[in-house]
Amino acid sequence: MSFVNTPISPAELEARLRLHRLPDIGPKRFATLLEAFGSASKAISAPASAWRSLGLPATCAEARRCPVVRDGASHAMRWLERPAQHLLMWDQPDYPALLAQIPDPPPLLFVAGDPSILEKPQLAMVGSRRASRPGMDTAAAFSRSLAGAGFVITSGLALGIDAAAHQAALDVGGLTVGVLGTGLENFYPQRNQRLADAMIASGSAVLSEFPLDAGPSASNFPRRNRIISGLSLGVLVVEASVASGSLITARLAAEQGREVYAIPGSIHHPGARGCHQLIRDGAVLVETIEHILEALRGWQQPLLNTAALAVEHPLLALLHAAPHTSEALAASSGWTLPKVLATLTELEIEGRAVCENGRWLARSS
Repeated sequence: MSFVNTPISPAELEARLRLHRLPDIGPKRFATLLEAFGSASKAISAPASAWRSLGLPATCAEARRCPVVRDGASHAMRWLERPAQHLLMWDQPDYPALLAQIPDPPPLLFVAGDPSILEKPQLAMVGSRRASRPGMDTAAAFSRSLAGAGFVITSGLALGIDAAAHQAALDVGGLTVGVLGTGLENFYPQRNQRLADAMIASGSAVLSEFPLDAGPSASNFPRRNRIISGLSLGVLVVEASVASGSLITARLAAEQGREVYAIPGSIHHPGARGCHQLIRDGAVLVETIEHILEALRGWQQPLLNTAALAVEHPLLALLHAAPHTSEALAASSGWTLPKVLATLTELEIEGRAVCENGRWLARSS
């Protein structure tokens, strides 16, 4: 799906929200409808026979005028009128550029908090919900260091490792993103609601691809995991059993071309076996954050030698000309998006670039 700059009208927005609530409509069918009819508004008003000709189940077309679908879309429109509540759409320029590259990006993302941080380089941290105390301490230590190095810490707001990673990022004044497997108005698990509120209040963000009132369903969480990995440059698994959902996130990350990192543990600890399996499968064995930074440097431009110090950094040259999104920088420079994001992180740490409202600017020296 290519980005467009045409503003979405309120009628089209409401139609997209209705399509999004229909049964059996996932990202691929949502895209099929928009491509076939040209807009959600036209798809909503098209005859049922036209939907059947696209191979869509009859239940989809029949539900279009259902009061629950209409009322849900109207409620979402009202939700969007409140401060710090946003909807990102996959064909709009403010959609997270790295997420747009996965095979099945969510057509809609509900965001509470600051959506512009999704343009910053993110690292995912995941692990067991029933983590050991050493595992929780390790997650917190890595999160503090990575957040302090300028990375946004992304996780699933679950109990255990996820919560420890989010909280530690907040503790050092860093940014963190929580991706839910439920709607934003049906928060799960409730024990982390206060943490989510603190994230939103501090300039971080909580998001979901699901309708606002969607409840927890087993099938939702693997879908949630592809967003966690899709937003991130890489995924760090801190502690996980061989049956952990964290290994699903790691597998998705590898399929999406992201780096996978794993922290080893005792051979006697069941919570280390998932990490050991990942390492056997090719994940980067991590003992310090330097191991993560070293792996990310593979995406970065080699440092200029002393004879070329007068040559301006290629990304800074573009930013001095005009502010750019990270995706625009990738297009203009010819670099891959992960390489651009990793390099921007170093430039930001060095104080030579800054991200404002989703666009990167060069800082004058």
